[in-house]
Amino acid sequence: MKKGVLLESFRKPFRESVKEAAALGLDGVQIFAKSDAVHDGMTATEVKEVKRILDGEGLEVSALCGDFGCRMYYYPNEMREEIEREKRILDLAKELGTNIVTTHIGVVPEDFNTEEYENMAKVCRELAGFADSLDGHFAVETGPEPSARLKRFLDMLESRGVGVNLDPANLVMVSADDPVEAVYNLKDYIVHTHAKDGILLKKIDARRIYLPTVTHVDPVNFDECFKELPLGEGNVPWKHYLSALKAIGYDGYLTIEREVGENPEKDISAAVKFLGELI
Repeated sequence: MKKGVLLESFRKPFRESVKEAAALGLDGVQIFAKSDAVHDGMTATEVKEVKRILDGEGLEVSALCGDFGCRMYYYPNEMREEIEREKRILDLAKELGTNIVTTHIGVVPEDFNTEEYENMAKVCRELAGFADSLDGHFAVETGPEPSARLKRFLDMLESRGVGVNLDPANLVMVSADDPVEAVYNLKDYIVHTHAKDGILLKKIDARRIYLPTVTHVDPVNFDECFKELPLGEGNVPWKHYLSALKAIGYDGYLTIEREVGENPEKDISAAVKFLGELI
């Protein structure tokens, strides 16, 4: 498996972050596609310059992050431009040498016989068809719902165009699901993973975390519900989790994501060492 980092985890400008990633001996970087350096309105010259910078440091792009909120999966008729934007991000990903765009789609409902479910399925079917035409993937990040429910939803789409970005910490912190079981449940769909850790403090309706403005539920203070921690300090069972990934033949990226903490460089460096000792 390859080691990478979500570039924005460094909380530094693009060029500085690229140099940091290279100095840590990483194989690649995931990039949020709404930064000054990388976005869906890039010119051919700008794309070429980004590739030059990455190539110069010996890094590849593991995936782009095309997460612009979840409203388009709930109100597709009102959010046509956002759906088209997501497609442009996959086009850009291909230009940058990857075929993966990670995203959140909201919370897959338990009841599949609802308008909420039908709207989500409608958008995902459209994106899946587009991705299939490019031999690409929109990778849904795990966590909002148990992996078994996400698998049922993906099976219904009958396409690899919508796959999975497996984030084990989100499963632990939000849905209280087992990351090892998730690997086996989602084995046919995993195209990218995040390396993150944390603990669950209080289990609540995931819509209050991911969708307060979309589904009109009361928002919540994240600090009351979960806590992200440096790799190896949370409840992700890393040895068993990585063994499961190896068992299903996954050889893609473990992309370090660090969203909190006062010293991201230190935490990311420690995460690189931690993963290096396990894989």
